[in-house]
Amino acid sequence: MNTRNIVLFAGMALLIVLEGSTTFGGIFGGSWNTALFIVNFGLLSAIMSLGVNMQWGYAGLFNVGVVGFIALGGLAPVLIATPPVTEVWTASGAGRLIFALIVGAGVIALAIVLNNRLRGRARLLALCVTLIGGFFLYRALFDPAAEVVEAFNPATNSNLGGLGLPVLLSWPVGAALAAGAAWLIGKTALGLRSDYLAIATLGIGEIIVAVLKNEDWLARGVKNVIGIPRPVPYEVDLQNSPGFVDFAANFGADPVVASTIVVKLLYAALFLVVLLVLTMATELALKSPWGRMMRAIRDNEVAAEAMGKNVTGRHLQIFMLGSAVCGFAGAMMVTMDSLHNPGTYSPLRFTFLIWVMVIVGGSGNNWGAILGGFLISFLWLKVEAWGPAALDYLTSGMDPTSPLRTHLQDSAAHMRLIALGLVLLLVLRFSPRGLIPEK
Repeated sequence: MNTRNIVLFAGMALLIVLEGSTTFGGIFGGSWNTALFIVNFGLLSAIMSLGVNMQWGYAGLFNVGVVGFIALGGLAPVLIATPPVTEVWTASGAGRLIFALIVGAGVIALAIVLNNRLRGRARLLALCVTLIGGFFLYRALFDPAAEVVEAFNPATNSNLGGLGLPVLLSWPVGAALAAGAAWLIGKTALGLRSDYLAIATLGIGEIIVAVLKNEDWLARGVKNVIGIPRPVPYEVDLQNSPGFVDFAANFGADPVVASTIVVKLLYAALFLVVLLVLTMATELALKSPWGRMMRAIRDNEVAAEAMGKNVTGRHLQIFMLGSAVCGFAGAMMVTMDSLHNPGTYSPLRFTFLIWVMVIVGGSGNNWGAILGGFLISFLWLKVEAWGPAALDYLTSGMDPTSPLRTHLQDSAAHMRLIALGLVLLLVLRFSPRGLIPEK
């Protein structure tokens, strides 16, 4: 890492210190609580941007469905860590639901076999009969079973529940779910041109989010799953611990504030370990013969294929790896919030913002993706507070009844989008390859 990179990361660290420190008069009007929240948000965003950087920076794959893979990763803590709803499993609903899913998978498998073995009109007829008949059979089995599951205690359950396993196990499971979905998508979509691949992944990402919102039997849909187990203590448990109260008193801190800071520090330590491991792995991979091959494929697919490289196979591989990293981060995020809320999976936050991080930081450079994750996360969170304050100051000399002043103040919510757009334009103008460009 050269001097410029060290200065950039030091500047980012200084911003976070100024956010938390009161020594300099609270320049940003924050606290150590908000500073640590920004750190955790930045760590998660850096991991997500690493995943997108693997796909775009290494292989030139334009994935605009990032939100779908993050959402699949977020499903894992619900399926792995939450306790099972035993009443649903002892009743007939869960068994019938699983049987219906098996039948649906069997219909798809049969259609694939028929498509490979038959030819001509026989194949078309067999596929139509299998898929149409299988669809109605599947719905006839699935719908009544789903109604039974969703009808049980809809205020708190209405889903199958999870396995009750340690929540940290859900992180690699989230990566596996995202990688599995990426394999299914990649087998059909990676043969498309980059613009068509972008359209396909955009649609598929929205389909995944729509399924999570509407299939209550899976994770309660928009009713949300609360109380997901956490790998760190709850704040209230620390506040009720005499040992922790004495520990906070030794520093002259309020136990409530100290508990929130300690919990955020524990999450930051966990997330930092994951980020360091991923960074080391991606750096080693990028400098290996495999990394050089991926960049050669990115730069000239025709020449790489002429040299005997399996371009489609390598694209599928990197598409799965990048999606797995995004899914891993999605599971981490739900674990930190202790809440699964599919309504929060917006393409603006979990696709566009991640792409801005990669572009601003430096596409193809892991350290650039990390820096972009922290910088854009900081701006995304702080401009939300700075925007209204800035507009209040700018319009303070205007007539309070002025329609223009009212319009400007009502537009304060859009300031973060304007600010991020301005940052993106400035970086593309003065450093087109990002703050830390690829070597």
